[in-house]
Amino acid sequence: MGNTDTKLNFRKAVIQLTTKTQPVEANDDAFWNQFWSETVNSIQDVFTLIPAAEIRALREESPSNLATLCYKAVEKLTSAVDSSCASQRDQQIVLNCVCLLTRILPYIFEDPDWRGFFWSTLPGQDDISEGSPPLAQSLINTLCDLLFCPDFTVQSNRKAGPDNPEEVHSLDSCEYIWEKGVGFASSPAHNFQYDKNRADILKLLLTCFSETMYLPPVPEAHSTPNPWIRYFTSTENRHALPLFTSLINIVCSYDPIGYGVPYNHLMFTDSREPLVEISLQVLCVTLENENNRDGDVSDHEGSNESDGSENLFVNYLSRIHREEDFHLLLKGITRLLNNPLVQTYLPGSCKRIQFHQELLVLFWKSCDINKKFMFYVLKSSDVLEILVPILSHLNDARADQSRVGLMHIGVFILLLLSGERNFGVRLNKPYSVRVPMDIPVFTGTHADLVIIVFHKIITTGHQRLQPLFDCLLTIVVNVSPYLKTLSMVASTKLLHLLEAFSTPWFLYASPSNHHLVFFLLEVFNNIIQYQFDGNSNLVYTIIRKRAVFHQLANLQTDHTSISRALSKKGKGKLSHSHSELGNIMSMEGSIPASEAEPGTLKTSLAATPGIDKMTEQRPPSSPTSITKPITSQSTAQPIADTTPETIPNSTNDAPQQQPKLKDLAKQAQEQMTVETETEPEGAVGGVERQPSPGDGQECSDPEGTLSFKKPMPISPPVSPSSPVNQYPSRSRTSSVYSTTSLSQWVATPEWVQSWKQKLPLQTIMRLLQVLVPQVEKICIDKGLTDESEILKFLQHGTLVGLLPVPHPILIRKYQANSGTTMWFRTYMWGVIYLRNVDPPIWYDTDVKLFEIQRV
Repeated sequence: MGNTDTKLNFRKAVIQLTTKTQPVEANDDAFWNQFWSETVNSIQDVFTLIPAAEIRALREESPSNLATLCYKAVEKLTSAVDSSCASQRDQQIVLNCVCLLTRILPYIFEDPDWRGFFWSTLPGQDDISEGSPPLAQSLINTLCDLLFCPDFTVQSNRKAGPDNPEEVHSLDSCEYIWEKGVGFASSPAHNFQYDKNRADILKLLLTCFSETMYLPPVPEAHSTPNPWIRYFTSTENRHALPLFTSLINIVCSYDPIGYGVPYNHLMFTDSREPLVEISLQVLCVTLENENNRDGDVSDHEGSNESDGSENLFVNYLSRIHREEDFHLLLKGITRLLNNPLVQTYLPGSCKRIQFHQELLVLFWKSCDINKKFMFYVLKSSDVLEILVPILSHLNDARADQSRVGLMHIGVFILLLLSGERNFGVRLNKPYSVRVPMDIPVFTGTHADLVIIVFHKIITTGHQRLQPLFDCLLTIVVNVSPYLKTLSMVASTKLLHLLEAFSTPWFLYASPSNHHLVFFLLEVFNNIIQYQFDGNSNLVYTIIRKRAVFHQLANLQTDHTSISRALSKKGKGKLSHSHSELGNIMSMEGSIPASEAEPGTLKTSLAATPGIDKMTEQRPPSSPTSITKPITSQSTAQPIADTTPETIPNSTNDAPQQQPKLKDLAKQAQEQMTVETETEPEGAVGGVERQPSPGDGQECSDPEGTLSFKKPMPISPPVSPSSPVNQYPSRSRTSSVYSTTSLSQWVATPEWVQSWKQKLPLQTIMRLLQVLVPQVEKICIDKGLTDESEILKFLQHGTLVGLLPVPHPILIRKYQANSGTTMWFRTYMWGVIYLRNVDPPIWYDTDVKLFEIQRV
């Protein structure tokens, strides 16, 4: 009953404040003290008892009262620090002031006229000294002091009773880092109340930093750094180093599983998780590297010199260099990223974390800011512990338009890693730990997993993912020179993509679609020239689908052919029987990707920069990193474990979400009908070669696995991917086109000819010219009835001295730019907005950085 009375009194004070027509004097302590009453001790209560409409009314009609309320709250916090927050009463007043400011600040930020208020001088100090700190600085200094306040947020290091409290202003906060890890060897005892108090204060700090949310997503609005973040991460904050290490250690030491007791999260409250989540969010928004937005962060080479960055958080992260610190960071991030993938025999027995998006942003920033950390990650197969959960999230989120941002951050990380040789080399490790994903069952390497998941994203993902196709294929191009052996499933998926993208109407439908074909041809060329040995599955699939390459080489460029191809768009019908779909076996325990529930909230994202803006072309980091080109005089040595696998029917993976790609699939399916009636998928039929005595003969096994006959027209099945920037220049055309500009653009013969003549088909055509007659001959001469015999022949084959001079390898490395800086800012604040729902700090405020939409 008493609690109800105190809430009623608090509500009366709010009504009094909002209805007063005259300013309330700042020295009227009896009135102002009602707002930090000892008994209103829940932030949810504060949000309920102070409605948004009344805060706005106070801002518009009684601005002086709102200003005094903010000033008095900060003053109360400062006085609590001065008294070392020793008593329970002081601590409760601090928490109530923190909750009150968390409620009010978003409404200060949404009004441009009020944003400078906290950076003005404190009332009554104008005459005392010109150097008086603004209210914002006083607030940040006080909050940082409170985060290292003995017996409130940290354990006291010495026995000090209420009569002898430790002076907060004078203590060395480096001795009070919250958790063992980077820069701190002690392991403080966990305390539920300390964790809760830290989380509440960090939530207020995050609210202070959220001024960014109320600026539009245009470069001009963000030309100067966020003043709150700038001060918090500057040398003026004496707690910057212990705060950074506390936050990073709290995150990386967290283990949601604990001792592994089943269902422990249902029996006990985890006080650490809310603190880990808010710590992650504070880290992600403060690690924005303003000074290096258009270039790489400088590599310190272990020096202790500052890089001149004003942001100490960025500076400290860039200077971490000890192996044990890297180990802590990597193990902490991989443990948490793999948490949702933990498999047990007891459903729901393990705690599942929900802050994987923030984790991915932290990992991205760690790799981008500290190159030594990235090289440490790539030094061993530990990078695969990052890769698999990312691929799992990508595969799971591909049909959910509310998780488009998650798709982007996952792909951006893989793009960053793929620019390094070691990443491609690590992908050759066999994939044995099976994480349930709704992808075809396969036996192979992590490279196969990457290709199969990318194929699934491209063919069945949401339409808003199309701007990512550039990045997906760039990743495959970057790693292709190092892939020692691809499975039959992955090889088929790559050719399936090429079939889809080389459809004439798709090539002519957009000024950038042809770049997808260039990417894929570059992948094939890299593997043929540098990893021919061991890639018999891919060579076999190229031979089987050789008509696609001949069609590309003979692409018609006249007006009539272009018009005819475009008129076929959307014609035909794509459908699959249940028996057909049943032939694709997904992994056991997998759940198909599902669309977002209607009404799910999502936030808009800034435009994704084109791949030409996000990457720069460089030669590989090590000249010895790639197998010698096949033209050198080396003996072809087959990879031992290349067990042939059943080739899945390509048409079974037709797109379901992207209308444009569906149309492509329809036409491909229509044109494939004639072929599939006589030549099953998996056959090596339709060889196009010079007339020979063997023409017209047919050699096939009873099941129709192999079939050689005169050439028959073959056309593509169903799936699209992404463009590159190597061959025709992309400087004039962005990877993303508006509907308006696309509707005005029309393919011309001159345009088609300009890129058709640059198609890098020479290597593949030479391979076909040499191998197709040989394969056909042994098939007919030996009466082969099994594709494994052809694969065996290709494994022991060699093209030494027969291919064109090897092309130079070009790796497209990610480069920082203002476009991705804005994208990350928009994405991260969107995640924070949606994740902070209890209480809903920013809900129903006039956010400008992104739009809040319902699916």
